[in-house]
Amino acid sequence: MFSLMHSSSVLGVEGKGISVEVDIASGLPQVSVVGLPDPAVRESVERVRAAIKNSGFSFPLDRITVNLAPADLRKEGTAFDLAIAAGILTASGQLEARPFGQTMLIGELSLNGEIRPVPGVLAMIEQAKRSGIRKVLLPLANAREAAWITDMELYAITHLKELLTPNKGAEAWSDIRFDAAASRLNASAAAEEEHAEGYSDYSDVYGQQQAKRALLIAAAGKHNILFAGPPGTGKTMMIRRLPGILPPLTEEEALEVTKIYSAAGKLSTDARGLIRIAPFRSPHHTISAGGLIGGGSVPKPGEVTLAHHGVLYLDELPEFSRTVLEVLRQPLEDGIVTIARSRAVFHFPAKLMLAVSFNPCPCGYAGHETTEKRCTCSDSAIAKYRSKMSGPLLDRIDIQLEVPRPIELEGGSGDAPAVGSAQMRQQVLQARARREQRDNELGLKSGMRLSGTALRRSILMKKEAFELLDNALTVLNISMRAYDRILRLARTIADVEGSEWVEDVHLAEAIQYRRLDL
Repeated sequence: MFSLMHSSSVLGVEGKGISVEVDIASGLPQVSVVGLPDPAVRESVERVRAAIKNSGFSFPLDRITVNLAPADLRKEGTAFDLAIAAGILTASGQLEARPFGQTMLIGELSLNGEIRPVPGVLAMIEQAKRSGIRKVLLPLANAREAAWITDMELYAITHLKELLTPNKGAEAWSDIRFDAAASRLNASAAAEEEHAEGYSDYSDVYGQQQAKRALLIAAAGKHNILFAGPPGTGKTMMIRRLPGILPPLTEEEALEVTKIYSAAGKLSTDARGLIRIAPFRSPHHTISAGGLIGGGSVPKPGEVTLAHHGVLYLDELPEFSRTVLEVLRQPLEDGIVTIARSRAVFHFPAKLMLAVSFNPCPCGYAGHETTEKRCTCSDSAIAKYRSKMSGPLLDRIDIQLEVPRPIELEGGSGDAPAVGSAQMRQQVLQARARREQRDNELGLKSGMRLSGTALRRSILMKKEAFELLDNALTVLNISMRAYDRILRLARTIADVEGSEWVEDVHLAEAIQYRRLDL
């Protein structure tokens, strides 16, 4: 007897449809799984055998062949367990095959027949919808995640026994049908109350007005930012508060980010809905290049992809390996990571804000010495320390700012109260709204990054500002990449100030943020 089930796998962050073919023939009792399975898939045979027996069914004592097609694509994970079990039960005549037609089955089996959740469900359901499949049998723990893909019939299953539908067809599954619309409604209502409470407030930061303004501008225009300065000036403290002034993700962005975290196995089954707060990733400096941009025999998302539509923070930048840092060039420029393997090419989204901080030397006090703290580093040690940061990488960082020790405390007697995250976040929202309105008027896709002639034509700039920018190109010897980035940064500054035109004062501020270039 032959049976065909539909399942899915995740390649990168996208779903891939997998056909699970089961053939039962006379012969010595044996189960063979073919189609480039990894160890987790091969071991599914024993999970399926025990689950079938412990669910009241009989495991056939015949020769069973399970083929995972397409056969030239490597399969990994435990999401095929449910499809393999259903294929064996239908091929052996213990279940009716008709209800499983054009139905995707995903889920891991425990030895007692319970259905466990699997990662990557959002990408799998999205792929099923594209391929024309509208019915999905999946673990109950994954149902709320899958509900965000509309126009799908979801059947949330908790045990293998629930597949038993003798002579009733699909109607027998009505008691396990999941109300996806109600789930989305409840999650949306909860999301309205959700905000970045987990991040400390900028009102706790005294002084550092220029650094706060730089962070405000970076958040408004999604610009990369660098803080340099001696220890104890608040570089890390201020950058870690950055997500608190970022606006919530749009519906499209939230779906993209949630799909990435689901594919990476980092999405909690307790999550009420889509990820609405911009991600903030801060890897340790011992991270490898593969851990940063993604890798593996079947590549998985790295930190740059997990920071998609959010912030990637590299604390103490020179402590990272130069080889690791150089792999950031393409993602920062293109907003995408491309990883090639012998059998396939994988693309991972990586539209992020890069935030970095570092000390001026290994001891931290070069150029910022006091009577108590003196720099003890040799010139060669400082040169070696700073050589980790290449010119092309720094060229991709729009805001480069030295953060000195605060001279006086903001909010002291007679001073205005410190500016808090709520006020800064409101300014960010207003600046982004102005940009979105301008993009709509110009017929541009929201958030589209222009360059060259197209960028200059899209920006209203006073004659004095153009002359200042041209002089900067000649006198300061900046690159054409830096030229475009300064222009975009000046446009963001004008949006923060509520100005339709980019004036010379906006451009002068943008140029002075390129301090490491000057």
